[in-house]
Amino acid sequence: MMDAPLRRILTRPLNGVAAALDVRWITPDHLTMAGLVIGLASAGLAGVQWWPLAVVAWLLSRLFDGLDGTLARRRRAAKESTASAPEAPGETPSGHSEAGGFLDIVSDFVVYGATVLGVAIGATAAFSAPWWPFLLVLFSYYLNGTAFLAFSSIAERTGRTTIGADNRSLFFLGRIAEGGETILVHSLWLVLPFIAWQIALVWSVFVFASAIQRMIVGYCLLR
Repeated sequence: MMDAPLRRILTRPLNGVAAALDVRWITPDHLTMAGLVIGLASAGLAGVQWWPLAVVAWLLSRLFDGLDGTLARRRRAAKESTASAPEAPGETPSGHSEAGGFLDIVSDFVVYGATVLGVAIGATAAFSAPWWPFLLVLFSYYLNGTAFLAFSSIAERTGRTTIGADNRSLFFLGRIAEGGETILVHSLWLVLPFIAWQIALVWSVFVFASAIQRMIVGYCLLR
């Protein structure tokens, strides 16, 4: 629910940072990999209960996650403005990098799952938190990922577009729990680790509800 308004608020500052990073030796894939490495570092820091550093690393990784797509769209727009520019291997006629989109979504899944695991390890060790709420979150993530990835694959094969209105690589069938809510909840885990398992329990309910919505909407759209 938060993604659309957040995107409107953050578009201008992200474009400004992307413009500063728009040099030949920095690519969107570089930013994606930086976000992946920093996100994994955040999970590791949570696992050893270095919570303040973990939350800083988490937010920094999400910043890179937002910048990779912004830089890619900036370069695609510049390329489209030059009609005679040749297409690079791995790009569609619009200049969209399929490899970059693939790398981005895989990195997001890895970081999200690693963060859940890191928080679970840290909270269990430091506050004797139970494991099962975090397992519920991981299961709900699995269901959501299955729903929108299956929808995107079948929609592409049957001739439906999988590029959303925001030009992201996949159409995510937006529901209650989206990227903005995920960033917020993971941040709360790291800021309030002593109640992380309670947050996880409530969050799993919302993510399960989103998974059910995505399954229903995806099925109806593909009928």
